Amino acid sequence: MSDTPHYGNVPFEIPDNWVWCRLEDIANIGTGATPNRLNKEYYNNGIIPWINSSSTNCTYITEASEYITEKAINETNCKIYPIGTLIVAMYGEGKTRGQVSELLIESATNQACAAISLIDTNIKAYIKNYFEGNYFHLRKLAEGGNQPNLSIGKISNYTIPLPPLSEQHRITTEIEKCFSIIDIIECGKADLQTAIKQAKSKILDLAIHGKLVPQDQNDEPAIELLKRINPDFTPCDNGHYTQLPDGWTIAPMEILCSLVDGCKQNGIERINLDVKYLRGERDAKTLISGKYVVANSLLILVDGENSGEVFITPIEGYQGSTFKQLSINDNLNTDYILQVINLHRKTLRENKVGSAIPHLNKKLFKAIEVPIPPYNEQQRIVEAINKAFMSLNLIMESL
Repeated sequence: MSDTPHYGNVPFEIPDNWVWCRLEDIANIGTGATPNRLNKEYYNNGIIPWINSSSTNCTYITEASEYITEKAINETNCKIYPIGTLIVAMYGEGKTRGQVSELLIESATNQACAAISLIDTNIKAYIKNYFEGNYFHLRKLAEGGNQPNLSIGKISNYTIPLPPLSEQHRITTEIEKCFSIIDIIECGKADLQTAIKQAKSKILDLAIHGKLVPQDQNDEPAIELLKRINPDFTPCDNGHYTQLPDGWTIAPMEILCSLVDGCKQNGIERINLDVKYLRGERDAKTLISGKYVVANSLLILVDGENSGEVFITPIEGYQGSTFKQLSINDNLNTDYILQVINLHRKTLRENKVGSAIPHLNKKLFKAIEVPIPPYNEQQRIVEAINKAFMSLNLIMESL
């Protein structure tokens, strides 16, 4: 590299014993192809690993997305790259484009992968770290409209500050030390997040068993409250709740709340209260007809992966197609019932029905047995839960 000129317009100054170079100065760079899928001889009984850009979602590539035949290698632009080759995704959905991985299997690639074979493999760790560190910068070099891509030329001409080999080793060692510390921190953070989730679940469990706050014998028994909801109410006889305090009772969810649709309206422009809008993932979209929902209503998600999740409508609008309105009886503390639903979210998620679009098991939801304390006790429980959750949320936010 002693004859390599010092490049102009370099991103930053480097020490005197370093040198700016292009990737093509230190590596052979190739790509691959996708054999014609109509030719079954290229795929049937294939034994040669073949990867695409989505395979770069991991640090090391240890398995193939598909396998192709020797005939495909011989008759197309596919090449087999050896173990240790660095693969850069040239385009792909989401965060794929610009990611770099190392092959741990001999593999062919498609045309969306740039295969980097370093002339001196001793510098591989440094080069891999450099590309990982410049992931966002590399992505900005992509060109195109709906599907931006990195050209082989952009990758070949990418400038790299190359230190002496011994310095590369020291840099790599320090990076590995830092990453190991980060991994320990992340592991501890994940453990603490799990512990916080478990603590919240335990708090809710204690709450609905009457063990979170002291009882008040002067409170009106819950049976009286339930009789106002349904004069013919008969308490459930459930062995899971034999240790409930005096004054509590058990009732199925179906007599405490109902799932309904709003009244259909036409000709009035209102916000579409769908999941993405309520989660703040997109701006308001307006409709001129739909099922009317007033502000501060409860909507429960009944279609999709997170069936059972409850939202409060910030404004009036039209009910999203994946929702039902959740109407909780006025004789109950709304927040208490919502906490009971929250406690059963995991069960509701794991017991969805339907194949094409999984949705809330309404029969299971209605059959949830809810421990009902006196109304004043419900209020005290909600206050205690909110106070405990506030502390746990502060810890979570500080991680």
